[in-house]
Amino acid sequence: MENDWKKRLGVVYSTNPDFKYESEDQAAVQEETLPPAKQKLIVGIDRRNRGGKTVTLISGFKGSPEDLSELGRTLKVKCGVGGTAKDGEITIQGDLRDKLVNLLHSMGYTLAKRGN
Repeated sequence: MENDWKKRLGVVYSTNPDFKYESEDQAAVQEETLPPAKQKLIVGIDRRNRGGKTVTLISGFKGSPEDLSELGRTLKVKCGVGGTAKDGEITIQGDLRDKLVNLLHSMGYTLAKRGN
């Protein structure tokens, strides 16, 4: 199935005889997760498009989605609240900026700082 034409719809024709088509799945390289001491996390607050509810956003995480969701799960459990981890951000319900910065520092994320 190396020559499946349906996967190549919308691709411009190449006259190069050595051309090998790579799909986006193959081209996407798994991003290496930085160690906690090198992560520059920003802990901010957000109220937009949430019906007036306040959430705490942790942005700036560099790494795999699995590591992001694991960090999000750990923070949610330690704070005792709900939230989600997707698109490179961790969303925690409520205004817990100070508590989250202290938790991140204790977990080894020394470059984590409080935003707005």
